[in-house]
Amino acid sequence: MPSESEEYAKSPLWPVLVNTAHALVMYKYHKHYVSTVVLSEKPNIAPKDLSMQLGIPLGEALVILHELREQEPSPQPKNSSSNPVQ
Repeated sequence: MPSESEEYAKSPLWPVLVNTAHALVMYKYHKHYVSTVVLSEKPNIAPKDLSMQLGIPLGEALVILHELREQEPSPQPKNSSSNPVQ
């Protein structure tokens, strides 16, 4: 099931929302706080809940969560050949 931000990201207006969020003075600080504090406590937080918790616009919360969840590393399969035997 696609997340809420994935649904919004399909909209032709998504790039406008992203540019608007990036123009907010506190955006990079909010994003850093979400990545270091909020997601470690509530990894599945909804954009609406993040918006209310931080007192930020819903659009900013959508963009932050979308960007952070996109950059999460995908789980790598364990491969014994990647660990050389010494």
